[in-house]
Amino acid sequence: MKPLRPEDPREVAGYRLLARIGEGGMGAVFLSRTRGHQPVALKVIRREYAEDEEFRRRFEHEVRSARQVQGYHIVPVLDHDTGGDQPWLATAYVPGLSLDAALAVGGPLAVDSALQLAGCVAEALRSIHAAGVIHRDLKPSNVLLGGDGPFVIDFGIARAADATQLTRSGGLVGTPQYMSPEHAEGLSLTPATDVFSLGLVLAVAATGRHPYGDGGAITLATKIANTAVRPPDLGGYPEPLRGVLERCLAADPEARPGAAELAVICEKAAGRPPREFAGRLPEAVAAEIARRELAVREVDEPVAVGGAFGTTHLPGPTRPPQPAQPPQVTGAPQPTGGPAQAAPALGNGDGDGRAKRSKGRLVLVTVVAAAVVIAGATWKLTRDKGDATGGRTGGPAAAAPPEGSAPAAAQSSAGAAQSGAAQPGASGSASASAKSTRSAAPSPGYKLVFEKRPLTIRPAGLTNYTQVDLDIPKVDPAAQNYGGKSEMQYLEGSGDAGYLEFLKGTGVSQGDSEAACREAAEANPLARQLKMKELAATFTAGTRLCTVTSEKNLAMFTVSGLTPRAEAYDITGELTLWSMP
Repeated sequence: MKPLRPEDPREVAGYRLLARIGEGGMGAVFLSRTRGHQPVALKVIRREYAEDEEFRRRFEHEVRSARQVQGYHIVPVLDHDTGGDQPWLATAYVPGLSLDAALAVGGPLAVDSALQLAGCVAEALRSIHAAGVIHRDLKPSNVLLGGDGPFVIDFGIARAADATQLTRSGGLVGTPQYMSPEHAEGLSLTPATDVFSLGLVLAVAATGRHPYGDGGAITLATKIANTAVRPPDLGGYPEPLRGVLERCLAADPEARPGAAELAVICEKAAGRPPREFAGRLPEAVAAEIARRELAVREVDEPVAVGGAFGTTHLPGPTRPPQPAQPPQVTGAPQPTGGPAQAAPALGNGDGDGRAKRSKGRLVLVTVVAAAVVIAGATWKLTRDKGDATGGRTGGPAAAAPPEGSAPAAAQSSAGAAQSGAAQPGASGSASASAKSTRSAAPSPGYKLVFEKRPLTIRPAGLTNYTQVDLDIPKVDPAAQNYGGKSEMQYLEGSGDAGYLEFLKGTGVSQGDSEAACREAAEANPLARQLKMKELAATFTAGTRLCTVTSEKNLAMFTVSGLTPRAEAYDITGELTLWSMP
């Protein structure tokens, strides 16, 4: 992470640039924020690529494909402009280390931790494959370790540049030492190619040894291509790791497990669910991730040239004063002939919120000869708001409302429907929330983010979880909440089959003050799961559910009513959120 250079733009399509994350063959990557406090990594494409029509076609195709990929352990594309003078895209942003950097810092992972990591990556592959996308370049540098577990990055975007160059000469896109046999032979690929690559990544993560031995990239690729004749010797790998590797590294793609099956296999072998990843990384790796989270979290203003990021040069914790007038919510900054002009416009800062977390890394897919890695940065998976549109989505204003903006009830019905918020009058019992009227100013140290924002939690069906992120807020009926930042999840089903699960400690508050709410969350939490048959008795009108969120805010959801469905309820209420001292 470095300060902006004098020649760098200060704003791109309404995104205010704060720092330079990295630079590679495709362009430069910058740290920015949406107005809803979400950190993003914004990649501005080099002009030489922007002027190449073949690249533009590939880039647009890859971006559109990547936007279809959503799920746990995925770093998503949030926004983009592929048609401007200088294309750009914004992704979610995670502070962390790539797996190859983590192995260099802390050495190989414990076998059970490596299996758990592979299970998380398999879950990500399941989402990628379900969207009709094949990663084609899964390797340690494309697996990001964050504080909330591993995430898969670069499932297509950087390949646009490599493919533009390599297809002209008949080359292959990918990293030779992590290719499948069919990939190394130049055959057509199926999702099974990613499973083979994951097997190689798993072996290296658990032991530091490649199943095909030592040698350069081309030597290893040649050995991989001959797997059917000479399979790798897996005798030196311990059980249960060896059994998993034997399945993944089968020469016949049809003999390999699918991504969903592999996730289950890894969970059984690890003896622990993939998402329970806390405490599974070596101490040195966890400490470095924590240091990066802290360093980037405090970046509220563009870092001046000569500034530094590091353990001894962290920005101070005092936040600059808020703008006297908040930015408007009704419109997004529009590109004016492309996001980066010959003389880029300088942002005045009115459009930025304050982020809770951030950090980034740009990884460009290698050509056949080598892997090119931009060290020290990776992309985050915090789910942003308002990402349902395609193409140019309007910059940060379209992604989330600014701090202190009007409640969702005052916004358009389309926006509320997108965020999962209930519209006024959507429930016959909505008026019951009037019991929760506040009369006092916020307690010292607390800051009101928003108050009494309508929110409806609906089940997604018998096979899907609804995820609820109270920080944004966002109700996600497809269980695709980025990075596991949800506070609740909801599964439809009668009796004991359906339940509302509290992913963070949640209690019922007897008062509406910040102090009473926090005490209920921390000192008297409810059971982790509330069965569907218990819901109506527990959630009477006026019930105040309080929790400390993933972003360390204090949330109070006041229930106004339950609307019965076939085997569940729609839970309607109002949400208030405070930042905590």
